[in-house]
Amino acid sequence: MGVFTFIVRNSGGEWTAKQHSGDLESSADSSYELQRKLVQAALAVDSSGGVQSSYSPVSPSSAIFQVIVGGAVIVGGGAVAAAPAGGAAPAADAAPAAEKKEEKVEEESDEDMGLGLFD
Repeated sequence: MGVFTFIVRNSGGEWTAKQHSGDLESSADSSYELQRKLVQAALAVDSSGGVQSSYSPVSPSSAIFQVIVGGAVIVGGGAVAAAPAGGAAPAADAAPAAEKKEEKVEEESDEDMGLGLFD
């Protein structure tokens, strides 16, 4: 599992990023295009599984961008599955873990307790 954290800055309309603890860096005309380039750069270093990323603006001209390769992957329904070395976990394998158990919950009324809201 690889975690890549980048400091992103905008200066004169050009977005640049430099890895916090490492040598990766890139630049682009938009923050979106820069994020795409950074994900590709991270995958060139570590392609051990699924990819997650997060972009957190700090100010209008700076942000933190993080790319996580491998590790746990969120699968539909909120189930978490360990990603195999070859890529993301197939959704079919995680389906049994995502099944919801239905419980019948009966609502209690004030009449059932012998109390009323305005007694």
